[in-house]
Amino acid sequence: MEGEPRKGGVAEGTSPPVRLVSTWPLWQAMRMLTLPNILTLSRILAVPILVALLWPAEQGHEWRTGYALAFLLYCLMGITDYFDGYVARAHGAVSRLGIFLDPIADKIMVGAVILMLTATHDIDDANIIAGLVILLREIAVSGLREFLAGLQVSIPVSRLAKWKTALQLIALGALILGGALPSWPAIHMIGLTTLWTAAILTLITGWDYLRVGIRHMD
Repeated sequence: MEGEPRKGGVAEGTSPPVRLVSTWPLWQAMRMLTLPNILTLSRILAVPILVALLWPAEQGHEWRTGYALAFLLYCLMGITDYFDGYVARAHGAVSRLGIFLDPIADKIMVGAVILMLTATHDIDDANIIAGLVILLREIAVSGLREFLAGLQVSIPVSRLAKWKTALQLIALGALILGGALPSWPAIHMIGLTTLWTAAILTLITGWDYLRVGIRHMD
């Protein structure tokens, strides 16, 4: 009959129902893209560029321009590392995404730079041990934090650990700058000395974290 819906269809003279698509996931993603989180994400996205700038030197070419550009980018990444946390705290924009991404961004940047500087022989011979200590500690502490998070136990960052991070960043920055200024060997030596100092602090703070973890192990 006229006006009755056809089998498997809609009634004549009526419009088909409009299926509404939820925009909640998109809206939620947009809400997470706060300025601090954007700064943190930019640091992660800048790592491949930093590696690319150092890559010709890894192939054995003299690449002062690349080192200089890499140093400027490295400094910019370090500035964003400071300001993402500062802006988040100042504006009450601390988020779970930011808490999750910030340490990951730091570890990706440090790991990539150490590997590239080892490949370019800016970190060579016994100095590789210092870089290896830093890398292994970062991996071990990350695993320990994940284990303790499952037990709802948090490990506060100590002041000594903050000094370790600062010396680590200074050391890698000096080694990159030393590649841009090979006529200033003192810069490279400062970088290696600071790297060893950071490695020693890495062992001390790593042991402190391990002691906390052992207390919660069966």
